[in-house]
Amino acid sequence: MLGQERSRSFTATAILFLLPAVAFYVVYMLLPIPMSFYYSLFKWDGISPTKVYSGLSNWDEMLHDTIFWGALRNNIVLVVLSILIQLPIGLILGVLLTSRIRFVKLFKTVYFIPMLLSSVAIGLLWKYIYDPTFGLLNSFLRLIGLQHLTTGWLGDPATALFSVIGTICWQYIPFYMILFMAAIVGIPDELYEAAKIDGASDLGCFRHVTLPLLRGTISMASILSLVGSLKYFDLIYVMTEGGPNHSTELMATYMYKKAFHSFEMGYGSAVAVAMFAISLIAAVAVMGVTQYDARAL
Repeated sequence: MLGQERSRSFTATAILFLLPAVAFYVVYMLLPIPMSFYYSLFKWDGISPTKVYSGLSNWDEMLHDTIFWGALRNNIVLVVLSILIQLPIGLILGVLLTSRIRFVKLFKTVYFIPMLLSSVAIGLLWKYIYDPTFGLLNSFLRLIGLQHLTTGWLGDPATALFSVIGTICWQYIPFYMILFMAAIVGIPDELYEAAKIDGASDLGCFRHVTLPLLRGTISMASILSLVGSLKYFDLIYVMTEGGPNHSTELMATYMYKKAFHSFEMGYGSAVAVAMFAISLIAAVAVMGVTQYDARAL
């Protein structure tokens, strides 16, 4: 009886401590999802106490909105390039920094610096780097005799999106580097020793030992990169605000402009729900593919 009372007391205490966090999560994470869908059924400026019910008119308008589809296309480009650039470079750095090289602690610190900076600071820094007149990038190109490659990186619709994606990759590669380093450190040394005894080279150890054991981490990193790229907002808004001519517009920046600049809260909510649905479907699809691949192996 005394043990049961202690167990109940412990459970009640744990529930009391968890309630604030659960309440915060429900109010600020879960509740906005159905509320956004509810608001998407109205014509509303977000301020007026009256809302005009419009059914699915916001959704119909969104389906015929070329800017929204352009923003979705830019999100897809960001997803693909983020996965193809951030994960391989993060993996290579993770392997190098877990090997026995000189000054490894210094390299770890230097490579991790971008993650310590805020997105606003990074955006302003790279805006100066991309400056067409005094920017470091164009100055370097002139210095090495490649004047013909200089351009207004953020002002040219042909280069603006890729310039911003380069900055995003610079910011987040250290995150995946740390993720892969943590996974590599957890691989038993005995496996590498056995591979070396069987005659495997360093490349062979990486291919046949490290890479297969990192499959779960790579899958998780891919999902994180996918979801993060689909809802990305801050750095692009600081650097270009979706311009020029919507060439760097993302679903998140377009939703923000519609909801808080144009005061079309209903339409902005529709974009937000569409963004959530696309992210959820993509994440579930990637998880299903990776789990099937793991079972097949």
